[in-house]
Amino acid sequence: AGGGRLETRLSRRRLAVLAVFSCYSLVNAFQWIQYSIISNVFAGFYGVSFMQIDWLSMVYMVAYVPLILPATWLLDTRGLRLTALLGAGLNGLGAWLKCASLAPDRYPLTLVAQAVCAVAQVFILGLPSRIASVWFGPTEVSTACAVAVLGNQLGTAIGFLLPPVLVPNTPNDIDLTAHNISIMFYGTAIVSTLLFFLTGVVFEEKPKYPPSHSQAVLQTLPPEDYSYKQSIINLFKNIPFVLLLISYGIMTGAFYSVSTLLNQMIVTYYEGEEMNAGRIGLTLVVAGMVGSIICGLWLDFTKTYK
Repeated sequence: AGGGRLETRLSRRRLAVLAVFSCYSLVNAFQWIQYSIISNVFAGFYGVSFMQIDWLSMVYMVAYVPLILPATWLLDTRGLRLTALLGAGLNGLGAWLKCASLAPDRYPLTLVAQAVCAVAQVFILGLPSRIASVWFGPTEVSTACAVAVLGNQLGTAIGFLLPPVLVPNTPNDIDLTAHNISIMFYGTAIVSTLLFFLTGVVFEEKPKYPPSHSQAVLQTLPPEDYSYKQSIINLFKNIPFVLLLISYGIMTGAFYSVSTLLNQMIVTYYEGEEMNAGRIGLTLVVAGMVGSIICGLWLDFTKTYK
């Protein structure tokens, strides 16, 4: 029986799991930046300050800091399927709440909707490495993880590109602005609902047979051998990890800050250039995506991590 339990085999379902995850991660990233890249349009529509529109982006970061530890604990104790369904479900719920906020006096509702999407993000960003290790073979793990992360980056890229096209600045016609925003909001809500149902159909806790010997061994270990609290303590005692955390945090913070304020930076000096602000954001993300692919290939080839 012991020999049978350690049999490894790749599941066909793994590609569907990866595809569905990447798609709803994409929609969540799109929902993060869709306000900020046309912040002048939304500030005019809701009759609020730029600062209040900036909060529609910052709520993603504010939610992430306190919730990421409970979310990873949930992933470790309750598993992949529940976490994936929570991410996809909250993403859809936030998108539909945005559809209900389509009136100039409903800024508070759109902030609540964005907060729901921000909580969904917490259940999404921790999944790529787990999906890659549980579903993919040893030679596929890095690629699968990269594809899952690229889905999120692609969502940000589309979030820079599409809103200025779908919602041009029409300050003298509030009804036209509302109509254009509704196309963006309802489209997002329909796609995210479809992806929630697909998540329910496609996601399973793990494949029938483990994809690698390391997973086979892990599945035979009793869960009490693993301590979530101890793993956190170990990480924070590791000085190289802490240095990496700080340096990565500074770079990520700079990117998120520029992304949030990009529209205001451009439109303040170049009036009516919302489309080009979006293109600059797109260039930022695409350059990063190309860079990360090249760096991944370089690292696999040379192993020069330091």
